Amino acid sequence: MNLPNALSMVRIFLIPVLVVFLIAVPRPYNLTAAAVFLAAVLTDWLDGRIARRTRQVTTLGKLLDPVADKLLISASLISLVQVGRVQAWMVVLIVGRDIAVTGLRAIAAAQNVVIQANDFGKLTMAAEVIAVALLILNWPLAVVPLAQVSLGQVVLAAAATLSLASGVIYFCKFWRCVDLEK
Repeated sequence: MNLPNALSMVRIFLIPVLVVFLIAVPRPYNLTAAAVFLAAVLTDWLDGRIARRTRQVTTLGKLLDPVADKLLISASLISLVQVGRVQAWMVVLIVGRDIAVTGLRAIAAAQNVVIQANDFGKLTMAAEVIAVALLILNWPLAVVPLAQVSLGQVVLAAAATLSLASGVIYFCKFWRCVDLEK
């Protein structure tokens, strides 16, 4: 296993640690949870950068990296629902789209077709990362006066919209690239 793929595995192993700090540990540890989350995000940035620079892009990496991303975001958002910082319906939209895209990638991979992340998907991931970080920190800053909407919730709404739009793009790629008769 090369270094970029090992970094994706590290990201997966950080997920239970993050969940513990989000759910099981009392509130003052939000900064620790944020640090664990950002460390996991850093592995995402590093694995892609190292893979491209050292020409270690592999089929495993093309499949493992997005799965690690989906697990990180999904576990974070589900944990944030548990502690009451996110509405469940938004998480269902994002996680549902992520599961659907992962399923499409698996079907495509069975036909030796790799559907890589595109720039729109990367923008979606960036918005999700920013939203989750803001929600973990639980800043009391209200965007709309007298409304109980935090900046993290506003960014998450934008991320959910981007997520659905990028899901449509993945479905279109899938229909063009995969032979459904096989």
